[in-house]
Amino acid sequence: MADFFNLKARQAAAAQASSSKAPSSKPESNRLQPWVEKYRPKTLSEVTAQDNTIQILSRTLQSANLPHMLFYGPPGTGKTSTILALAKQLYGPELIKSRVLELNASDERGISIVRAKVKDFARQQLSAAPTHTISVADEETGEVKQVRYRDKYPCPPFKIIVLDEADSMTQDAQSALRRTMETYSKMTRFCLVCNYVTRIIDPLASRCSKFRFKSLDQGNAVKRVEDIANLEGVKLDVGVSENLVRVAEGDLRKAITFLQSAARLVGAAQKEGGTDRKRKAGALGEDENDMDIDVTASSSSVSSVTQAHIAEIAGVIPEATLESLLSAIFPGSQPKIQYNKIAQVVEDMVAEGWSAAQTVGQLYESVLYDERVGDLQKVKITGLFSEVDKRLGDGGDEHLAVLDLGLRISEILCQS
Repeated sequence: MADFFNLKARQAAAAQASSSKAPSSKPESNRLQPWVEKYRPKTLSEVTAQDNTIQILSRTLQSANLPHMLFYGPPGTGKTSTILALAKQLYGPELIKSRVLELNASDERGISIVRAKVKDFARQQLSAAPTHTISVADEETGEVKQVRYRDKYPCPPFKIIVLDEADSMTQDAQSALRRTMETYSKMTRFCLVCNYVTRIIDPLASRCSKFRFKSLDQGNAVKRVEDIANLEGVKLDVGVSENLVRVAEGDLRKAITFLQSAARLVGAAQKEGGTDRKRKAGALGEDENDMDIDVTASSSSVSSVTQAHIAEIAGVIPEATLESLLSAIFPGSQPKIQYNKIAQVVEDMVAEGWSAAQTVGQLYESVLYDERVGDLQKVKITGLFSEVDKRLGDGGDEHLAVLDLGLRISEILCQS
C-alpha cells in the first residue's frame, strides 16, 4: 500500500516490467511471420536465379552511383526484394527510412499523388549520413569489430523512390512523373517495378535502365524451397518440392506460401488426431497426462508433406475428375457430340467448386499432349483455349466458358 502512493517506485516498477516484456515480443512476432517475409532476401547475394541483374547492381555498391531503373517480369521472381535489398546495402538500417520511399499498388497513385507525395519527397534535402561507429561481425572469423557507419554502408548522395506495380498507374500519372524524374534527377533516383513493361509509356521507359526478371528455373526454385523446408523442420516426400514449383508456375512466392500452408495442414491434422486420442483416453478413464503428446506446429516434422497435400492446397483437379471430362469430350464409337454428358460433367465440376482457370490449364496439357489428337486438330484447339482464356480474363461466366470449350473441342475431334 505504501508503494501505491510512492510515484517514483511505481514508475520504476512499470519500467522494469516493460523492459522484461520487450525481448520476448520480438521472437514471437518472428515465429508468427509469414515465410515469404521471413525468408525475403536481405542482400543482393541472396537473390536467386537473376545473375545478370545482380552482377550489374552489385557494381553500383562500389561506384555509389545509380541510374533510374525499370524492373519488369512475372510475379514472384524477386523484383521488389531486389530493390529493397539494394537499398538496405546502400543506406543501412538508420538511413533507409529517410532516404527510401516505397509506394505500392494499394496506395492511391493518381496524378495528385505524383504531384504531391512523390514530388515533395523528391525535392526534400538529403538527411545527413551517420558518422558514429557500429559493431560488425566478420563473416570468416565471426569476430566483432567496430567500424564507421559510412565504411559499412556507402550512403550515396541521393534518395530512391520505388513505385511498385507501376503498370497500374494512370497515363496522366506516368506523364506527370516524367517531368519530376528530370527535374530532381541530381538527388533522387526512381525505380519502377511492373509485370508488363508494355504498359509503361515510352518516355518513362527510355529514361530508365531496364532489368528483366525471368521466371525461376526448376533447379534454383526447388533448391530454395527445400532449404526453407529444412530450416523450418518440414519433411517432404519424394517429388513434392518439384511439384510445388510446377503448380506455382515459376512463382517462388506462391511456392513458399503453398509450402507453409501444407506444413500447417499436416500439423493441424496431427493436432486433431492428438485431441481425439485424449478424448478416448478420458472416456476410458485413463490419465490424460499419460496420453499427452507434442502437437505443436513443429509436429509437421513427424509426418511429411505429400503430393496429396499440395494438390489440395493448390486447387489441382483430381485425375479422376479430369478423366471424366476428357471421356465426355472425346467421341466414342460414333463421331458425334455428347452434349448431355459434357453438360453434366461440367455442371458437377462447377458444383464442386473447381476453378475454371485451373480446369482450362489442366485440360490444355491433357488434350495437347494426347496422341489421339492430330496436329491440325491441335492447332484449332489451341485457338479455342486462347479465346476462353481471354473471356475468363474479361470476367466471363466460368460455367458457360468451360461448357463452350468442351463442346467446341468435341466438335473438332468429331471432324475427321
